[in-house]
Amino acid sequence: MNRTRGAIGIDLGGTGIKSALIGTDGGVRHFRTVPTEAAQGREALLAKLSGLIAEHRRTAAQEGMELLGVGVGTAGTVDASGAVAYATEHLPGWTGTPLRERLERETGLPVAVMNDVHAIARGEQWMGAAQGLPSFVCVALGTGIGGCIVRDGAMFPGDDGYAGGFGHHIVAMDGLPCTCGNRGCWENYASVTGLKTLMREQEAPDLWIRDPRQLFAEARSGNGQALDLVGRYAERIAVGLANLAHTLNARRFLLAGAITAQGDFLLERIGGHLRRIVMPVYWGDGISLHAAELGEHAGVVGAASAVAGIKD
Repeated sequence: MNRTRGAIGIDLGGTGIKSALIGTDGGVRHFRTVPTEAAQGREALLAKLSGLIAEHRRTAAQEGMELLGVGVGTAGTVDASGAVAYATEHLPGWTGTPLRERLERETGLPVAVMNDVHAIARGEQWMGAAQGLPSFVCVALGTGIGGCIVRDGAMFPGDDGYAGGFGHHIVAMDGLPCTCGNRGCWENYASVTGLKTLMREQEAPDLWIRDPRQLFAEARSGNGQALDLVGRYAERIAVGLANLAHTLNARRFLLAGAITAQGDFLLERIGGHLRRIVMPVYWGDGISLHAAELGEHAGVVGAASAVAGIKD
């Protein structure tokens, strides 16, 4: 009887940790999400990751899966050794964590560590919306905004491997304070956190909205005030994408994060604003927006794909 082979994939964000067993066919098994609870500190978070790995390891053994290792996508910037070079206050105390070293020592398994958006892009390249796209820019809209640049099928690393900090390019001088210490960063306006801020600031007394899903449901039903808020949010996303289009001469964007489940309802509004503000010479024959297809599985699939042999 042939044993199946696979890896453990982990996607660590500021709000939640997703994990699963990923087969060499890209299949997702035993997917689960737990709260990050980052305020408990680095050691508690490392213990939680080790516990998740142990749980999946037991499940793999019960199912006869040969584990090739562990892939981890984490919020923050990751250096060549698999250590966290920098993380914002979404993950307090995470900066400087030798993540690969600690997890390999504690689990005895090979571990690959990368930025969480790199993991999303890898997953979408392997099994999702980026199949057949040799070059694209990935932007993940979540608690903050992360990104990466894929050129001719490979990640563009930048001088130190940290390319893709799109959420911290400044779109409003003297704007809202950011967790990075600056003001006016794009993620303050176009992340899901930024959308929630916009919702709190709206002054429509007859539009009581509790979360983004409710906002989009109201907009889809034709509520004019909700439609206005969605349009303003789409414009905030488009402003940052236009800056990237002008800077990188990029015309293919992959948008990830739970908010992209809104599909064309959101993408068409972003595209309309882009058409208005991108200079014609950079627009070329058109800018295409693609929503990630793997949803909440993208990060765990992509992280696992970095483990040697997973895509054999």
